[in-house]
Amino acid sequence: MVWLAADNDARRAVTSMTCFAAASRPRVASALTQGLGQCGRSQIAIMGLSMRKSQRIRCVAAALAVLALSACGQKAPQGGAMPPPEVGVVTVTPSAVAVVNELPGRLEGVRTAEVRARVEGIVLSRNYAEGGEVKAGQVLFRIDPAPYQAQLASAKAQLERAEANAVSARQKAERYKPLVAVNAVSKQEYDEAVAAAGQANADIAAAKAAVTTAQINLGYTTVTAPISGRAGRALVTEGALVGKGEATRLTTVEQVDPIWVTFTQPASEVARLRRAIESGAVKGVNGGARVHLFPEGGEREYGQTGKLLFSDMTVDPTTGSITLRAEFPNAKRELLSGTFVRVKIEQGVDENALTVPQRALIRSAQGASVMVVGTDGKVAAVPVKAPQAIGDRWIVTEGLKGGEKVIVEGLQKIRPGAPAKAVPFQAPQTAAAPAAPASGVAPQEADKGSAKDNSKSEASNQAPAKHG
Repeated sequence: MVWLAADNDARRAVTSMTCFAAASRPRVASALTQGLGQCGRSQIAIMGLSMRKSQRIRCVAAALAVLALSACGQKAPQGGAMPPPEVGVVTVTPSAVAVVNELPGRLEGVRTAEVRARVEGIVLSRNYAEGGEVKAGQVLFRIDPAPYQAQLASAKAQLERAEANAVSARQKAERYKPLVAVNAVSKQEYDEAVAAAGQANADIAAAKAAVTTAQINLGYTTVTAPISGRAGRALVTEGALVGKGEATRLTTVEQVDPIWVTFTQPASEVARLRRAIESGAVKGVNGGARVHLFPEGGEREYGQTGKLLFSDMTVDPTTGSITLRAEFPNAKRELLSGTFVRVKIEQGVDENALTVPQRALIRSAQGASVMVVGTDGKVAAVPVKAPQAIGDRWIVTEGLKGGEKVIVEGLQKIRPGAPAKAVPFQAPQTAAAPAAPASGVAPQEADKGSAKDNSKSEASNQAPAKHG
């Protein structure tokens, strides 16, 4: 009966394997049971004979072979196929979007005047506060007037002499006139007297012009502001000789309220926008384009909205751009001339624009594209043109139509042609985001940690089954 006990052990081992197979693959368990039954019938046939140990081993081996062959030949059941991955999608719908272009620009004063010395002389005084506001006509510098006062006095003396000579010449011509009629004087003498009177009158005119010139030069010794605005630093000091051979620059006065911002826009964009407005695809802005200003190095928008003054009629051949200019109020003098800024110009409204989140756009060497889930539930790559971003979205001008489902989340889980289950994309809650760093774990790391905990929990749940 020793062999019978050993055979019972072998049966229990095979029966245990049969139970394990039954839990996983019913058809494999059935094949194993059939093999075990055949082994049992073989044992019954030789019950009366002494059974060797090698026969029991062959019986167990036969059962294992049946199990292996059945498992290899078994196909995966249809019920065990992997479901299509879930992907977050947004449905593309037309909406009204402002056509906004963001461009670099530079601030400049509405009027800028270089104050220069118009006469030669020594600077006696500076009569303004550097960097302060000045009014038109306000005295800025004084140049030594003494030489020009003397020139004016000399010019006036020349005028008086010319006037006296003119009186004498005119009287002589008047006396000769009746005498020439009676041949008391010759005709030639009379003509010379008339010519002398005319020359004397010309001398008076020249002397008057010299007086005017001397007065102007004397006036130039008092340097005044040509416009109202902010005066810059003085470029000369008291005692400096200015105007020697050139009009020396003394300072600059600039009007900065209002202030201009000059910027350029590619001519191709301007032409495309004009065509869109003419075709009705884009609606023009009532009252002209509005311009928003962002000072250099800051994300805060300037508190005043500007208006577009003009756009140049010619294209710069070197850059292919058109120059534009906008005007902004600057009563508080917050904006300084010469500063580089960013401007956003609203040039129209596209009432049927299609937009997608920025994270949905894929850029490669072949261009931009998005992944969509078709009506057949399969993923397709769609080439698009997205020339402009508005906030966190791209404006798509070609490639998409309303109603298409664009994949935003789960791009790493799909490929073109593969099935996918589209679910509405839920944007992450920004308010809950700061809670994760409080524990020192980033959101991605927290997800990994929870995944590890879940795997440990599953392992602990499966452990008793392995030891049972």
